Amino acid sequence: MSDVPAQNAAAETEDDVFEQKAVRLAKRERLIAERQSAAGGAYPVSLPITATIPELRAHYGDLEAGAETGATAGVAGRVVFSRNTGKLCFASLQSGDGSRIQAMVSLANVGDESLARWKELVDLGDHVFVEGEVISSRRGELSIMVTGWQIAAKAVMPLPNLHNELNEETRVRQRYLDLIVREQARANAVARAKTNASLRETFAGHGFLEVETPMLQVQPGGASARPFVTHSNAFDTDLFMRIAPELYLKRAVVGGIDRVFEINRNFRNEGADSTHSPEFAMLEAYQAYSDYNGIADLTQELIQNAAIAVAGSTTVTWADGTEFDLGGDWDRVSMYPSLSEAAGVEITPETGIDELLALAEKSGVEVPPHATHGKLVEELWEHFVKQHLTRPTFVMDFPVDTSPLVREHRTVPGVVEKWDLYVRGFELATGYSELVDPVIQRERFVEQAKLADRGDDEAMRIDEDFLRALEHGMPPTGGMGMGIDRLLMAITGLGIRETVLFPLVK
Repeated sequence: MSDVPAQNAAAETEDDVFEQKAVRLAKRERLIAERQSAAGGAYPVSLPITATIPELRAHYGDLEAGAETGATAGVAGRVVFSRNTGKLCFASLQSGDGSRIQAMVSLANVGDESLARWKELVDLGDHVFVEGEVISSRRGELSIMVTGWQIAAKAVMPLPNLHNELNEETRVRQRYLDLIVREQARANAVARAKTNASLRETFAGHGFLEVETPMLQVQPGGASARPFVTHSNAFDTDLFMRIAPELYLKRAVVGGIDRVFEINRNFRNEGADSTHSPEFAMLEAYQAYSDYNGIADLTQELIQNAAIAVAGSTTVTWADGTEFDLGGDWDRVSMYPSLSEAAGVEITPETGIDELLALAEKSGVEVPPHATHGKLVEELWEHFVKQHLTRPTFVMDFPVDTSPLVREHRTVPGVVEKWDLYVRGFELATGYSELVDPVIQRERFVEQAKLADRGDDEAMRIDEDFLRALEHGMPPTGGMGMGIDRLLMAITGLGIRETVLFPLVK
């Protein structure tokens, strides 16, 4: 099929929007010209509102058809439907939460001039204030029988067709339109707020303190990731956008804040896909005198409580209708044994790189740059095991060389006490028994620096100030990090661009 018809259709649509905008701008000018006599103009500062649409629906939502209340109200909302007849006009006003009420503007109640002005000036998308008696129409629709009205904010751009679905590109680029026209978009924003509130409530119940750590750092750390670089004119130095709050939260634990957490924005100058975004929300928490087992228990509780807050149950229903059970105690499997079983060959922390490379080539697994034993093991595990995880699962005991901030396993040589939590086939959270020995931590940083010197952009640098903090003594600690965006994905079944209100798009 030729592209020409599609291009012409787009051009016609753009022309139509341009024409509608011109008409609406003319109405705006008229409202401004009338301001002296019609108080408020196109954008009044305040309005005599006495109730919200949700309040009226809660109070009068069960009125019988044709009922009159004798109660008057002043209410405002966005016009999302309008039908003008000779002596009676109807409009649906929508509030921010999506609830609606009908406005009935009749000749008998407002007079010739006011009715004519309504027909001439009010468009779909306008915010309108109406006052009058609260009634139920003959069809049983909760309504305001209007005795007075006023433009609350003139929309000079038309709304999209409310009968057609917005395409994904429009939804993410113009989220304000998505929020106006799509109930699911509003529900996503509410779900995120409920999730964060639930996380804070659970932490409060366990005696955690919420703190804030720097977004601009003189040295990035706390994760293996490529940072964004910016420049401070005041200090005449380059600064790095935070890739993780970990090293500052651990400083707080050194300082005596034994249970600490932060919900923050992180920035990683890496790829973007259905589960990754360069800017994302992260939860990190640290509990003194705990370990990776204790912090796994806490993480399960946090997620299950969040699911209940959003969905009313630990069994959640995703956007495609699939039910997923987040309840119960989650499985815990060890990385090396699970990989050995799936690959059909024993792989241990002592397995050589050559043997791992041969298995990767045989299995069609792409070898990561600057391959180490640990990186190869993790890539092979993702190839052989990850796809078979159906329930939420803690994958325990990672290679030591990929986990420079984690304590060595207390009984198994060559691995560290780290887990990754997999839900819906993606990594949702990670947890550690934190490395608190400053001497070993320095050795790990030195090894990471060697990788950086060989060109690994994600390797960590030596952080002398953090090491100095550890030298003052950090208690045994369990720590965890979890992506808020991914938590919403696990609860709702949506992609990351749907769970983020205003995602970064090219």
